[in-house]
Amino acid sequence: MDKRRVGNTALEVTEVSFGGAAIGGLYRACPREAAMETLQTAWDLGLRYFDTAPFYGFGLSERRFGDFLRYKPRSSYVLSTKVGRLFRPVPEDQVPDHSYVDPLPFALDYDYSYDGIMRSVDFSYARLGLNRIDILFVHDIGVYTHGVEKTKLHFRQLMDGGLKALEELKSSGTISAYGLGVNEVRICLDVMRRAPLDCILLASRYSLLDRSAEAELLPLCREQRTSLIVGGVFNSGILATGPTTGAHFDYLPASEDILDRVTAMEKIAAEGGYPLPAAAFQFPLRDPVVASVLTGTAKPTNLSRNLELLDIQVPQAEFAKYDPLTVVQQL
Repeated sequence: MDKRRVGNTALEVTEVSFGGAAIGGLYRACPREAAMETLQTAWDLGLRYFDTAPFYGFGLSERRFGDFLRYKPRSSYVLSTKVGRLFRPVPEDQVPDHSYVDPLPFALDYDYSYDGIMRSVDFSYARLGLNRIDILFVHDIGVYTHGVEKTKLHFRQLMDGGLKALEELKSSGTISAYGLGVNEVRICLDVMRRAPLDCILLASRYSLLDRSAEAELLPLCREQRTSLIVGGVFNSGILATGPTTGAHFDYLPASEDILDRVTAMEKIAAEGGYPLPAAAFQFPLRDPVVASVLTGTAKPTNLSRNLELLDIQVPQAEFAKYDPLTVVQQL
C-alpha cells in the first residue's frame, strides 16, 4: 500500500489506516478474539498505521493494540494515540455510559494541561505495553464535545501548558508528531492560528456529504504543511448503506434533507457505473494534504470490503458532480 508523509516530519503512513474505536466496543461488544482477528486482517491487507485512544473502551482498545503490535518489528508500523482524558478506577455500577459496551471499569476526567498530557502519555505506555508512540492527538477538544464555556477552559489549558508538553515530547524524540483528533473545524482553526500542528485527525468534516473543512481548514493546512488524517468518510454510515430506514448521519438518525441528498448521490454513482461507497472512500485521498483515510471496524469482512473500494475505478471527473450545489440541482 502506498504511503504519504505526515507534515514536515519524517513519518510516513499508509494511505489507509486502522482506527480502534470498534475494537474498544463502540456501540457493540467486541470479544478479544474478534479484535485480534480484525487487527490481523488489517495487517494482512497492508495497513501499517494504527490509531487508538484511551477513550476507546476506557483503555481496552489500547491494551488490544499493544498486545497485537508487541511482536511486530517496531519500524514496520506507525502508532498514534490521544491525550485529553484521564481515567480513574470506579465500581462497575459507576462506569459512565459513553456508548462503549463492556468497557474497562473506569470513569474519566478531562485534562488538557501540561501535567494532564504527561500523565496521559505515561498511562498509555502502560496500557499499550510498548515503548514508543509515534503521534499524539489532543482528543475531542472543542464545542462539539464540551460546549462553549467548558471549551474556553480546556482551550486555555492547552494554550497555557498542553502544547508545551507536546512540543517537549516531540523535541526529545519521545513522539514524532502531534496534532488534534476532533470532529469539528473551528477548534482546528483556532489552534492553528496560534501554534503549528503536524497533523489533524478530522472525522466526518471532509467527505462527499460534509465539506466543512474545504473553505478555511484545507487552505490553512496547505499553507502550514499540516497533514490531515480523515475519518468518518461514510458520515456515520449513510454513505455506505445509502438512504435506508434508520440510516445515520453524524451519529444521529439522518434528516430528510440528508436522505434526499444521499438519494441524489446514489443516482450520480449509478449513472457513472460505480457504487457510492467507492466514491466516498476515495474522495479525501484526491487531495495531497490528506495523508491517510481512517477506517474502523470490529469485523474482518467489513474491513476487507472497505479496502476493495480502492480498487474500483471512479473517474476523477465524477467527483465534480458531488459538489454540494450540483447535488442540490438533482433534488
